[in-house]
Amino acid sequence: MSQPAVSIHPYFKVHPGKLAAARALLPRFVEKTTSEPKCLYYEFTVNGDVVFCREGYIGAEGALAHLANVGEILAEMMKISDVIRLEIHGPAEELEKLKGPLAEYKPDWFVYEAGLRK
Repeated sequence: MSQPAVSIHPYFKVHPGKLAAARALLPRFVEKTTSEPKCLYYEFTVNGDVVFCREGYIGAEGALAHLANVGEILAEMMKISDVIRLEIHGPAEELEKLKGPLAEYKPDWFVYEAGLRK
């Protein structure tokens, strides 16, 4: 049986004139995340002044460990951007474990229905 995967999808709208500062944070996020054993993937893309992070973890525990690990860098990002959308995807039982700890962020919760993993 495969381990449950949880993915987090934040969209950061960078404040005017702060895109270079936001881009400078991205390698720091990645470097900090490389040591996380429950991280499945972690990457950033940019569209104009919106920075998107595509990230996946083994279970809710992996997602929460990541958020604790990058907390200081995330605080810096939040000074120069606003989260305009936050999605959390995963199996219902894993999402339930995240609803309390992540309630203040008011994410959209997407429950896993079907798929293919290789």
